[in-house]
Amino acid sequence: MAAEIAAGAGLRVAVFDHTPTPARKLLLAGRGGLNLTHSEPPDRFLPRYGTAEPLFRRLLAGFTPDDLRGWAAGLGIETFVGSSGRVFPVQMKASTLVRAWLRRLDGLGVTLHGRHRWTGWTGDGALAFRHGGEAVTAAPRAALLALGGASWPRTGSDGGWVPLLEGLGVGVAPLAPSNMGFEVPWSDHLRGRFAGQPVKSVGLSAIDRSGTRRRLKGEFVITEAGIEGGAVYALSAPLRDAIAAEGWATLTLDLLPDMPEAELARRLRRRGAESLATFLKKALSLAGPRAALLREFAPAAELADPAALARRIKELPVVLTGVRPIERAISSAGGVRLSELDERLMLARRPGLFLAGEMLDWEAPTGGYLLQGCFAMGVAAGKGMVEWLERTATG
Repeated sequence: MAAEIAAGAGLRVAVFDHTPTPARKLLLAGRGGLNLTHSEPPDRFLPRYGTAEPLFRRLLAGFTPDDLRGWAAGLGIETFVGSSGRVFPVQMKASTLVRAWLRRLDGLGVTLHGRHRWTGWTGDGALAFRHGGEAVTAAPRAALLALGGASWPRTGSDGGWVPLLEGLGVGVAPLAPSNMGFEVPWSDHLRGRFAGQPVKSVGLSAIDRSGTRRRLKGEFVITEAGIEGGAVYALSAPLRDAIAAEGWATLTLDLLPDMPEAELARRLRRRGAESLATFLKKALSLAGPRAALLREFAPAAELADPAALARRIKELPVVLTGVRPIERAISSAGGVRLSELDERLMLARRPGLFLAGEMLDWEAPTGGYLLQGCFAMGVAAGKGMVEWLERTATG
């Protein structure tokens, strides 16, 4: 995106990519239909960026979700708003968008160089690359690093850039998984019967760093190792931080979020001679993996007490004992601290060097927020490069 902005301003632009072909992580993101952005209003959209909200308030003012949809339309990619508010290409494919985008870049004169791994700088300040067994250098007037975090390293984002920037004295927060699954020590029964099954229409909550309980409604999947899925990803940051601090975290489930606790208790008091499993299924439609989770974590004594059981159905604590590896996370947290950059996304310690994307210290949940953030950063960095080059040429 930065290359498109800079080339559109008349600059000569080259893109060096670690992998043989570009946009591999975008193509990976498109396996589920390529959720480009979200349609919710700014007062709900911007808080998704957590502590980085001030930065994204400025970035998204320069490239809004509507701007992103308009940009895609300019490539011939029409979009639609799904029932959840998420925005997708009508064709539900990333490859079509990428091909159209590469044609546009080619028309702007942007050159692409695959299989070039950045290794740092030469003694005279040029960018150094390895291409096959050869050393290659480039000495641009301005450069952008968009090297990703450390999730899905087979797409090229392996975090190998960290020591190179730390060698400049740049502050880098440790890379950590984001939008990832968690480990739960399931019983053999639950793992054997329900691994791979979704748990739908439940409430989830966790306490964040400020002590505020964050709540949402959604679904997740029981895995062999624990849990993963969209609703879990949305709470992954506070859960990850709790595990880092304490060695464990509690995810609280509401198995029947649309039914008040008092109504639950009233219905549970009607139970006669039926087995609990039969009664829960008939009276509450509580069966399958949701009923199994209740059996897994509710103390046996509470199962016979209507008031206690109603309370437990509404607040079922699930203890998470670990975080799934960063290599399998959808995205990563940590990276170059935002305080190292100026308002153009230029590194203060090295004028002319800009940074953008997942290599910076920010995170957001899935739902279009990650891609919207990266696109907006690319626009800001591209404009920043153009402005800085114009100023240095005249100054």
